[in-house]
Amino acid sequence: MANAERAQPVLTARAAGLVGCSQCGHVHPRGTEECSVCGAHLQSRDKTSLQRVWAWLFAGMVVYIPANVYPMLRTSTLGHTTESTIVGGVFDLADHGAYGIALIVFVASVVIPVSKFIAIAYLAIRVQRGLPGTPAHFHLYEVVEFIGRWSMIDVFVVAILSALVQLDFVASINPGIAAVSFALSVAFTMISANSFDPKLIWDSREGAEA
Repeated sequence: MANAERAQPVLTARAAGLVGCSQCGHVHPRGTEECSVCGAHLQSRDKTSLQRVWAWLFAGMVVYIPANVYPMLRTSTLGHTTESTIVGGVFDLADHGAYGIALIVFVASVVIPVSKFIAIAYLAIRVQRGLPGTPAHFHLYEVVEFIGRWSMIDVFVVAILSALVQLDFVASINPGIAAVSFALSVAFTMISANSFDPKLIWDSREGAEA
């Protein structure tokens, strides 16, 4: 511990007066308007990033409500139709002893989507307030961006069951309106995360240390 030293500040491209092309990655001196390799327009930061982040995030939160209120699955057996919401399906699985599957569905359909809403909003608020960013915040963004696609597990299960179980009057499974809403919610939050310019996290850090 006696030899521990304070970590040296990282020299960012912006601080070095450089800008990288978002298309090919070629680095140019700051102020260059066009990439000399691919011809793409160069800009150090996406100034409309946060606007798109909030717009897509709000859209994802709005459609997530009917995804939990309306039925995700309609099951018909000998003329009798039952409907299951996401949370209702979790309880049904638990009642039948499928605790592992119930836990997976609950985490993928409730915990992960809600956590993504909170994480994206948290990062966007920090950037807007100019709070100093840390590597932990950048890793949080990476996790949100990576894990977003796994929230589609409910939609995949419904699609597979609907395709396989179609026995006319005896038994049939059809997706409910919640399946579409949930798919849209996942897509919107993924777009929101992809719209976030992670370089803005380091900008707030640089501004705090300046």
